[in-house]
Amino acid sequence: MIQADLSPENCISQRASGQRRARGCGTRLVCSRDLKMALDPQARDWQFDRFDDGSQRIHAEVQLKNYGRFLEEYTNQLKGIEDALDDSVGDVWDFTLDPIALKLLPYEQSSLLELIKTENKMGLVIPLCKVDAGETTPIIQNSETQSQELGQDQGEVTDSCMVEGESQIQMGRFISFLQELSCFVTRCYEVVMNIVQQLASLYTSNKTAPKVIETTGVHFQIVYEHLGELLAVLLILDEIIGNHVTLKDHWIMYKRLLKSVHHNPSKFGIAEEKLKPFEKLLLKLEGQLLDGMIFQACVEQQFDTRNEPTSVTKNSTFAEEFAHNIRTIFTSAESKLGEPSEIDQRDKYVGVCTLFVLHFQIFRTLDKKLYKSLMDICKKVPAITLTANIIWFADQFLLDKMAPAAKITEKKNLQTIKSQRETFLQQKAQTLSKDVQSYYLFVSSWMMKMECILSKVQSVEKFAEHLSNRCNIFIQGILYANSLSNIIRTTMNLYMSMQKPMTKTSVKALCRLVELLKAIEHTIHRRTMVIADSVCHIAQYLQHQALNSISVAKKRVISDKKYSERRLDVLSALVLAENALNGPSTKERKLVVALALSVGTQMKTFRDEELLVLQVVLKKLDLISELRERIQVLCNCNFLYWHRTIFPIYLDDVYDNAVDSARIHYMFSALRDCVPPMMHARHLESTQVLLESFDKEIMDVLNEHLLDKLCKEIEKDLRLSVHTHLKLDDRNPFKVGIKDLTDFFSIKPIRFFNRFIDVKAYVTHYLDKTFYNLTTVAIHDWATYSEMRNLATQRYSLSMTEAHLPSQTLEQGLDVLEIMRNIHVFVSRYLYNLNNQIFIERTSNNKHLNTINIRHVANSIRTHGTGIMNTTVNFTYQFLRKKFYIFSQFMYDEHIKSRLIKDIRFFKETKDQNDQKYPFDRADKFNRGIRKLGLTPEGQSYLDQFRQLISQIGNAMGYVRMIRSGGLHCCSNAIRFVPDLEDIVNFEELVKEEGLSEETQTAARQLDSVLTDLTRNSAEGTEYFKMLVEVFSPEFRSSKNMHLRNFYIIVPPLTLNFVDHSISCKEKLNKKNKVGAAFTDDGFAMGVAYILKLLDQYQEFDSLHWFQSVREKYLKEKNAVVKQQNVQSTNQDEKLMQTMNLTQKRLDIYLQEFELLYFSLSSARIFFRGDQSAAEESQDRKEREDEAAKSNSDDS
Repeated sequence: MIQADLSPENCISQRASGQRRARGCGTRLVCSRDLKMALDPQARDWQFDRFDDGSQRIHAEVQLKNYGRFLEEYTNQLKGIEDALDDSVGDVWDFTLDPIALKLLPYEQSSLLELIKTENKMGLVIPLCKVDAGETTPIIQNSETQSQELGQDQGEVTDSCMVEGESQIQMGRFISFLQELSCFVTRCYEVVMNIVQQLASLYTSNKTAPKVIETTGVHFQIVYEHLGELLAVLLILDEIIGNHVTLKDHWIMYKRLLKSVHHNPSKFGIAEEKLKPFEKLLLKLEGQLLDGMIFQACVEQQFDTRNEPTSVTKNSTFAEEFAHNIRTIFTSAESKLGEPSEIDQRDKYVGVCTLFVLHFQIFRTLDKKLYKSLMDICKKVPAITLTANIIWFADQFLLDKMAPAAKITEKKNLQTIKSQRETFLQQKAQTLSKDVQSYYLFVSSWMMKMECILSKVQSVEKFAEHLSNRCNIFIQGILYANSLSNIIRTTMNLYMSMQKPMTKTSVKALCRLVELLKAIEHTIHRRTMVIADSVCHIAQYLQHQALNSISVAKKRVISDKKYSERRLDVLSALVLAENALNGPSTKERKLVVALALSVGTQMKTFRDEELLVLQVVLKKLDLISELRERIQVLCNCNFLYWHRTIFPIYLDDVYDNAVDSARIHYMFSALRDCVPPMMHARHLESTQVLLESFDKEIMDVLNEHLLDKLCKEIEKDLRLSVHTHLKLDDRNPFKVGIKDLTDFFSIKPIRFFNRFIDVKAYVTHYLDKTFYNLTTVAIHDWATYSEMRNLATQRYSLSMTEAHLPSQTLEQGLDVLEIMRNIHVFVSRYLYNLNNQIFIERTSNNKHLNTINIRHVANSIRTHGTGIMNTTVNFTYQFLRKKFYIFSQFMYDEHIKSRLIKDIRFFKETKDQNDQKYPFDRADKFNRGIRKLGLTPEGQSYLDQFRQLISQIGNAMGYVRMIRSGGLHCCSNAIRFVPDLEDIVNFEELVKEEGLSEETQTAARQLDSVLTDLTRNSAEGTEYFKMLVEVFSPEFRSSKNMHLRNFYIIVPPLTLNFVDHSISCKEKLNKKNKVGAAFTDDGFAMGVAYILKLLDQYQEFDSLHWFQSVREKYLKEKNAVVKQQNVQSTNQDEKLMQTMNLTQKRLDIYLQEFELLYFSLSSARIFFRGDQSAAEESQDRKEREDEAAKSNSDDS
């Protein structure tokens, strides 16, 4: 971090923009002047030869030209950099981006003796008091670091603490800090002892003791204030350790470990003589720090020592002076406590309480009136936050530290104070919303005033007025920050201390106040350049006012000619104050001024109104000179580390109220305040562990409660907008409302740790990723996601990335090898379409169904080679063997076989009466009757399962057919470049004629072989159906499988079952729930045709004239319905007519389905030469073999 000094002695009055404009030319002028001085022989005491030949001048001119050229190039480079950064560099600073900060705090370059230089003996008293009070300042500053380290170690038990022994290791690392803290506390004791003894020497009641100055009427209040601050530091340390449960637990575990080591030191490699000193050190640390006696031990010190001539405890003058200063400080703080004009009064009140206890411990006197006043403050201010999450109750402190006070305190009064805390929380819960509205107005107005006055050009005539206005507005910002900080810290910590639950409304309101608090800090930071300019002038202006007031008082003292020692002290003090004010307003000078005025205000040197004005001016000077530091302290929100459970509620509120979402920057700025204290953690091996844990926790909450919700809401909105035609829900904004989420995308990137959180980029990435992944899963939806992508660009101004995915499916399909290995799964999950020669997936979890056609099979064959075709058919053969075994078992079942034999006997007996047709009613009776044998859990009968078995067998045959067609397709594609398949030249002969090499002849031979193979395959193809018929038919037709001969009679009930199933599947296509929907299943027809061929039962089945019987039955019913419609048309019975129309429609559907089944079955029979019987096929085969033998004999 680069720091620039802006102390008044080095005050920069030019604005930053003016500096940039003057930078180049200023450098040129100064450097040129310095160079001329260096080259001018009269400018320096250099001795040159008297003889001048002109060479020196020529050389100087050359160097001057080179230097001028360098400066010109450098100026151009600076100008180029300035132009490049012109948009980003300006008077307004960004809180999250600036690598440079201005430190406005002035520092002192003069020594103490130079500051208090005076001829009077005041020069002995002032440095004494100054050292006493000034020594507390670095100690208090150091205490802030100590408190941060101790408080941060209180924060969290990291996950690693769960590991056995890790807590002892952490405690071991922490011992060194406890040693440092012990040294710090000891130093505080010494400083308190020193201050008390020196003040006792100054205000001695011993009349014989020599006096440095006359102290009557002189009250060094500033010393007591600093003493109170120092005692408050010890109190804070006590409170932090008292609230540090983890530290105490780990300390006990560490002592147990040490005890184990003591019993066996050699095991741990530690010398026994080193253990005893270490144990003594631990006992000392425990007694001094961990027992809650840090403050008590300090005030119980023995202030009377033998070496000191003046007694402290018996010094009545000092006791009275001590009590007077306590009352004075309390009176000044009491009036403003809890008021809007409060600044540091709470800290002073804590200091007063500690001083009151110290006074009681030293002098053993109790001021009951002051005690009662101190207790009454607890009703006005129920609790005070000392640091971070440490809250302090004054009533409990006073009762604990002062035993006699408990006797004079009424229990009713204590009960009132406790009930007042609960009342305070109840009232706060009700008034927080109003406070938010009020402070929102106040802070917004203040921010507008800041922007207004800082952008105005100051006129010389009203320069003092402008400075005064700026001073008041700056101080008003401090007051607002202090009020907000007190409300937030007190309310949050009081809720946590009293273990009361906070309502969501209260949490949201407190988060709003945190935002306002950080808004004040951001405003100060944004205008740092102008404020830095103003603060220096305001400080000088206030110093001028103070000097005028002191000058008037000094003249009044000088005009009084009566000389006295006391009057000389007053005059010296006023001169000292003047000297201190003539310089930068450092802490040292302000302390000297306060001490000097403690002496200089006696003898009525100031009128009451003059003194009041002077005090106001000095207070303003104190605030303005430390403006930035005070704002940083007041706006520090590191206490949120202990209250980060409110962060999810805050993010939910930001998301629900999607307006002014940029305020999230303020909350993250508040969370960043938790990081610096973490850097002081000493119990871990590296602070990075704690930082990473905090970072992960906050990011997880942010993702869960804002970013992910936002992403899903945007995606949902885009989906519903694109699918409005589906009318999924009511999207009328007048009825359901509308949430405008575009405000989130105008948020600038949020800085947190080493990353920037860009909400717009996060949502864009999520949508890009989602759209891409979903498009790859369902490529047919590419147009939908493309439309959603365009809509996101138009509606939310998101820069979406094109997916660059193909807009249609690839033709590769499922691989033949995968189907072959899982043929049993394939035939059950896919449905066969005979006409289009395609397989369609039965059901799918996606929006689409996979299909397999000839092109897919051809692609696989081209990939794996034609050899895979025979392997696939072999796998199918193995599959069919298993299925035919189940088929045989079903047909052999006694219930089925007996029914079929009955039906065959019945048909033979009644076929003449039924016109050679198998009765429809008989088949329907069989279909219904078989359900009585039992049903599966899915509600399927044995006939349903048998139908599925036949369909799977048919699907397997359909797959074999597709393999053959795919092979022909692949071969035809491969051979398409051969000009004439009837006349293919022999490449091997041509190569031999040309006398080419042996390798070429081998390649030509291979080419001839490939062409021959392709030609044969593309022309004929293997008759796989014929092979599968021939391999199974002997077994099917053997005498031992006579039970299979009954199959043809079960086909009519099977067709009825299939038609019912087919109609049910097609009706589901029009329903919302499409489970089980299908529009084709030709595997059944294929399976029936194949089995009839194996059994050689085509003629037996045809003898049933089954489809003709079905056709007649449905036509007869249709005619009956038509006649009934004609009769009922005269009655005008609408319900009956609707019923008849539905009946007619149902009959048409059934008739149509039977017709489709008939056509499919007829088509399937063609594949198996269904027009020939087994005997006719045998005769044809014999004739072909005879012809082949005859042709061979002729050729020979």
